[in-house]
This record gives sequence, structure tokens and C-alpha cells, in this order.
Amino acid sequence: MEAARALADLVEISPQIEAAAILGEDARIAGLVGVPDARADVLARSLRELLEGAGAFRGDNGRVTQIHAELGDGQVFAVTDAGERTIVAVTAGRTAPGLLFYDLKRCLSALGDET
Repeated sequence: MEAARALADLVEISPQIEAAAILGEDARIAGLVGVPDARADVLARSLRELLEGAGAFRGDNGRVTQIHAELGDGQVFAVTDAGERTIVAVTAGRTAPGLLFYDLKRCLSALGDET
């Protein structure tokens, strides 16, 4: 499945998602929804820095596989799979983290080896 289709399916099953992006193994944007093209590079860079910073904060410099951050009026979720692909989603309001993490992981697994 291509990234654009996977994101469309994700937004359909998780309507609280306002914006989402998939970064491929090379850390480049593979697909976007709800993110202006002009902001895509900023999003990718910020996400990489967040994941690397979180990993460095751990005593063992371990790999971070998921992050959840609450904002004043929403939340940000990110998941990295074993193939080093990452998906990030921004939601409005309160969202059940467990359910959204499940949906994000399912979206990444639907991509197979295409990104």
C-alpha cells in the first residue's frame, strides 16, 4: 500500500487526527495529510530531533519507538517501526493514547516494504 492511501485510511478510522505524516527509512517524508507542503521539512526535522533527543535522554541512548506529547489543545503521537519508518499524528482535544498508538502501528504495518 502506498503512504498516501495508508494515511487516508488512518484519518478515516481516526477522525480526531488533524494532520499526519510518514517518514521513510531515509527520514524523508513519504506521505502527508493535513500538513502544508511548506511545513513538511520542518515537521520531519522536528520529529527526528525529538526522537533522537528522547533516545539520548535515556541512560543507554536507546532507540525510542513511540512518543506521546500533550499540547494545550491537542496531542502529538509518533511511532517508529522496526524498519525505521516513522509515523506522526497531531490530534485535536483528548484522545485515547492506546487506541491511537494501535491505529498508527497498523498504518505502518499496512505499508509493507514500500517506503
